[in-house]
Amino acid sequence: MDLQTLSNLFATTYNPDPNVQKAGELQIRKIGGQEGMIAALLQIIVNDSVDLATRQASAVYLKNRVYTSYFIDSVTRADQTPIATSDRDALKASLLHLIAVSPSRSITLQLANTLKNIVARDFPERWPTLLDDVKRLLASSNIREVAAGCVAALEVIRAFRFRQQADVLPHLVAELMPTLVNIASNLLQTPPANASQEIPMMLHYILKAYKTSIVLQLSKHQQSPESLVPWGSLLFRVVNLQIPKDAVPEDEDERERSEWWKAKKWAYGILGRLFHRFGNPSQLPSSMQEEYGDFARHFVETFAPEIFKVYLQQIEMYVSGQVWLSKKCQYLIFTFFTECVKPKSTWALLKPHYESLVQSYVFPQLTFNATKEELWNSDPADYIRMSVDEYETYDTPVSAATTFLLSLAGSRTKATFMPILSFINRVLQSKPAAPQRFGALNMTSALGHLIMRHPDVKGNMEQFLSQHVLPEFSTPEPYMRAIACEVLGTVEKSGLQWSNEQSLKAHFDGIAACLNDTELPVRVHAALALAEMITVHDSVKAAVAPQVSSVIQTLLKLSEETDLDILNNCMETMVEQYQTELLPVAAELTARLCETYTRLARESVSADDITTATDLDSLMTQEGEDKTFAAMGVSKTISTIISSVESSPEILAQVQEIVIPIIVLTLENKLIDLYDNMYDLVDALTYKSRSISPSMWPVFELTYKLFKSEAVDFLDEMLPSLDNFISFGPDVFKAHPEYIKMIVDIFVTALTSDQLGENDGVNGCKLAESLLLNLRGHCDDSLQIIIETAWRVQDNISTKALALANLEVLINAVLYNPAAALHIMENIQPGASRTFFNKWFQTINKSDGLPRVHDKKLCIMALSALLELEPSAVPQAVKEGWPLIVGGTLHVFKELPKAIEARQKLEQDYNNESDEDDIIDDSLLNLNEDEEDVWDQDSAYLEMLANEGARLRAKSDKLANGEEEEDSDEDDESEVAEELGYLSPLDNVDPYVSFKHALTGRFLKPCCLRAPDDLIPSSIPNEEPAGLSSRDHLPLSRRPDCSYGSDAYRRATSAYCPTLDVFFQFFISLTCDFPPIVPP
Repeated sequence: MDLQTLSNLFATTYNPDPNVQKAGELQIRKIGGQEGMIAALLQIIVNDSVDLATRQASAVYLKNRVYTSYFIDSVTRADQTPIATSDRDALKASLLHLIAVSPSRSITLQLANTLKNIVARDFPERWPTLLDDVKRLLASSNIREVAAGCVAALEVIRAFRFRQQADVLPHLVAELMPTLVNIASNLLQTPPANASQEIPMMLHYILKAYKTSIVLQLSKHQQSPESLVPWGSLLFRVVNLQIPKDAVPEDEDERERSEWWKAKKWAYGILGRLFHRFGNPSQLPSSMQEEYGDFARHFVETFAPEIFKVYLQQIEMYVSGQVWLSKKCQYLIFTFFTECVKPKSTWALLKPHYESLVQSYVFPQLTFNATKEELWNSDPADYIRMSVDEYETYDTPVSAATTFLLSLAGSRTKATFMPILSFINRVLQSKPAAPQRFGALNMTSALGHLIMRHPDVKGNMEQFLSQHVLPEFSTPEPYMRAIACEVLGTVEKSGLQWSNEQSLKAHFDGIAACLNDTELPVRVHAALALAEMITVHDSVKAAVAPQVSSVIQTLLKLSEETDLDILNNCMETMVEQYQTELLPVAAELTARLCETYTRLARESVSADDITTATDLDSLMTQEGEDKTFAAMGVSKTISTIISSVESSPEILAQVQEIVIPIIVLTLENKLIDLYDNMYDLVDALTYKSRSISPSMWPVFELTYKLFKSEAVDFLDEMLPSLDNFISFGPDVFKAHPEYIKMIVDIFVTALTSDQLGENDGVNGCKLAESLLLNLRGHCDDSLQIIIETAWRVQDNISTKALALANLEVLINAVLYNPAAALHIMENIQPGASRTFFNKWFQTINKSDGLPRVHDKKLCIMALSALLELEPSAVPQAVKEGWPLIVGGTLHVFKELPKAIEARQKLEQDYNNESDEDDIIDDSLLNLNEDEEDVWDQDSAYLEMLANEGARLRAKSDKLANGEEEEDSDEDDESEVAEELGYLSPLDNVDPYVSFKHALTGRFLKPCCLRAPDDLIPSSIPNEEPAGLSSRDHLPLSRRPDCSYGSDAYRRATSAYCPTLDVFFQFFISLTCDFPPIVPP
């Protein structure tokens, strides 16, 4: 295809006629894999005579084609054609030049992304000249080529920023950074007022390149004074750079996005990153001490004080109105100040200034200013989201100021807490205007959980509320009513104890009035506070009970207006607290919630359909994400309702029929983010009703289809529901053999698919086990494939959890049909049954081989089934060790009481967890008198993450070098633990009775003399499920003489038959010590 025709074809991709656009896209897809296509695109992009939009469309296609097809792994899709070698060569030969002559910023970004993806695959082995080419551009006298060199340097570094191995990036840094810092220093020689547009853009790219290079590591070159000094000098120059108003847009939002302020943002970011990750010795994780310890000590002594001085000066000028600071720069400054609180050396710098910073910067940020007022009036739902959702606004000045305040109060409590509270009291007692009162109460709300843990302050909160919060419920300013509700909710959540019931009632009345307020944010905060109050106070709960239906309706309306997930939590609390009162309206409430969920799910689908973003930042801000989170919250509330109506089967059945359509809707539309929530609902409905309704079976069929397509890695979420289908719907499985085949196919896929891990294999084994236990006599056609699959994968298993789960599939097969299972094993491979028994008995003999109660019960039942097997059905390979089965069973019996006791203790600990959650955590406050380095829970958490990262990197390096990983007994031990939520048909089986029945049924045949009662082994009693009989623990000298020729033996053999001799061999095993059981 000639260039003109190809250019016209790409022009159709932005044609307003959707039919023309679709036809063009289909034709491009058809010819996209042809050799020479990429080379032709490069010519279109560089051709100035081609329309700019067409060139941009070509650049976008090029980026996407390289991303999807430059490197293709062994599993190639049918619609995926690798880029030809000639086109790859053309790309590498032309790409840097194309960036240098790019006609627009948008095309440059597409080409830069293309370069990064190629570099990640080909550098340095298949593109050895790249670094020299980039350095040649940086040394050019043409400013556009230098700018292209800056873009290329950034993309080359970005390609390796997350690579754990320090094999490429340190070399790139050493080669490029000295040149880049010289270029940046020269750029700053030109005053911003006289600078061309390339100067701030190049400065932005250079600083971003440095920041990108230190995401994970700081190279030896960057730690050296030869690098640190010139870069430090550059960063301080950029931070102190005064940008004239004429050099940036007048609009503040546009100014924030300008190249000059982007450059300043990256300068602040670099200084903060150097201190936070590499230059703070008191918080440096132990795994990083060897590599960065010396640098950290040098940095905190030399650079940190200078950074603090410069930042403090910037804030002072900003507060006084002398300079303007972008929001992102303010956030980075106070993030650095927060980092300065814990180290002793930087706290000494900060301590004289913290009160001034709190009063002059933190307090104004938390007052009700013009920005908050505009948001309140224009979008009250977004105002609520910004004020209550900490993850929505984590990188704003308000968030940074709040975090700084909390760090001061929590980490330096002795020095800062009381002065901060005194400031709040002074503001409130001076009776200022409402915006200032809002700021003081906002500070109180932020500190509320710490105030309620401080021994000298928490007792005064009731008086504080009565004096400063209660009057605000009736103020004309709606935002004051909202903050009053928020403060009350915060301290209630933190365990406020009221001494005066009338005072509690007055505050409750205030909340109740605000619940019907005309302003949306007031109603939301009142609802949140009310949920906290009814949880703690019986009097409030009783007062709300008569109107609970009305309150729920209010919450539903608020939820529909705002789509706030936090309101769903509030509704869950109401449903939990008023289960009895809401029982009559549970179905109606569920229907309303399902309507809301359906709306949110459809809106999420619509938002995803119109989203074309491919970069991470855009994906993080997609509109559909909020809808998805809101839908998750609604589904959790529905789950709470299901739990609350469990006692009423009729209502539960109604709720189930209402909920099933939203489950089907989610699965049919493949809303992957909501699968977890939907399978929680399926699990709850099927488990609590202990049956499977006819309308639920389409969900089972959909689940299988999804597992075989997009949702193959959701087996962990599907497992409880699938197990319930098997456990509570056995009759349907018996009537539909294809359902059994579906479960078996999931099991086979879970164990053999390259896409799934060993945890999925464990889940697959649990399904196979459930099938064999629940459908006895109806899985005959599937028994062979189950055994063959488990047998073939057993030697390729690396984790103890999967090894045990896979072995138990074979044990379950033996329990299901001993003769058939052993026969199938022998058909797989002669002697396979003996190999199986060896592994089984080795597991039995290991101290932790069968760690759970279920494991032991399963073994006993399977061994008992083997005892009942006819001698003719026993494979020749295992006949020699067959008598040792009884000894193996007794070995498991001896360990069973310990496992039962351990499970009971675990259940008790689990039930006590909720009580422990109520214990107030005083560790949030640092009440120590000294001013040494602070090491708290956050520090310990970061230490753990860093050390775990170091361990995983070491493991990855060993595997990459072909070294074998050392086995870790500790890791293996943690892989298999008692599962309290796992239910099995064996739970209600008495293994003692089953074993005794197997023995008597096998050996006391009609042809044999019935053994006297006193010779029936008392170590397998009828009614001693807690453990073995005390007789089993008698010293050997006090045990009955059961040797051949003894009186007991003669009495039992007075009417001898051949089988009786074997029986008493078993009897001797029961009553006398036996060696470790290892079949020969």
